Amino acid sequence: MKLFQKTFGPMLLSEIKEPFNSKDYIFEMKFDGLRALIFASPKKFVIYNRHKKEITNKYPELKEIQKLVRKPTIFDGEIVAFQNGLPSFSKLQERMNLKNTYKMDRLSKEEPVLFVAFDLLYEGSDLTHCPLMERKEKLSHFKDTESFIKTFYVEEKGKELFQKIKNLKIEGIVAKRKDSIYEINTRVDSWIKIKNIQREEFIIGGYSEKETPFFSAYLGEYQNGKFLYVGKVSIPKKASIYQKVKKLKKRVSSPFQNFKDKNVTYCALKISCYIEFLERTKNNTLRHPVYRGEV
Repeated sequence: MKLFQKTFGPMLLSEIKEPFNSKDYIFEMKFDGLRALIFASPKKFVIYNRHKKEITNKYPELKEIQKLVRKPTIFDGEIVAFQNGLPSFSKLQERMNLKNTYKMDRLSKEEPVLFVAFDLLYEGSDLTHCPLMERKEKLSHFKDTESFIKTFYVEEKGKELFQKIKNLKIEGIVAKRKDSIYEINTRVDSWIKIKNIQREEFIIGGYSEKETPFFSAYLGEYQNGKFLYVGKVSIPKKASIYQKVKKLKKRVSSPFQNFKDKNVTYCALKISCYIEFLERTKNNTLRHPVYRGEV
């Protein structure tokens, strides 16, 4: 176990855009959380993020998981915060950024996170060489608790699962080959993430630029008659929209009701663009926005 803790990094996923069906795969919901490895034994409990940084003290409520194990054990999964019954990354970020120990302890009781386990890598001996479905069967022996749950999966019907999570506006799904072994510190093709990307139109209300091949477009939309800022997106200057934005009439003040920055050049609200993003945060800003063309 000590050697594992020093060298162990999680198996990483490749990515495709379209869901698929296959009898060779299982399909799981992609929880919008923090990837984590739990190293537990009756005498020790440690949590590492995917970058091998210890984060045990940030989530004291998860120490209850130690009671589930009887021998040295490694779980792979995600730390997830829920809001209205659905995973919320913005809510989890509040915990990730906390440094105040008192507030951390209070939130661990009032708004506890969950560890969602999707793999078992070690239980008294190394299981990484075992096929996925064998590891899943061993994982199923652990009981769900208030701090620990096992992810569900469906066989073969990836398209159907993707449509369900799309309707719920959840991050996406993961496809995993049934016979896949666990390849430490490696990005593989046997595990594939398929994201549920949202796509909407937004109006450019301003821009900024530095000596780089990109400029930043500041995006907004009308809500209840008010023009509100929703975030900024990086766009290549070689895109035709760049020159069009620069030719727009300049504004003295910010058109956004909820945002102003002296380093931004504000402009007439004449140009809209398509933006893909994962979700809207608690503050209604876009998470991971990507420019996809002019409207």
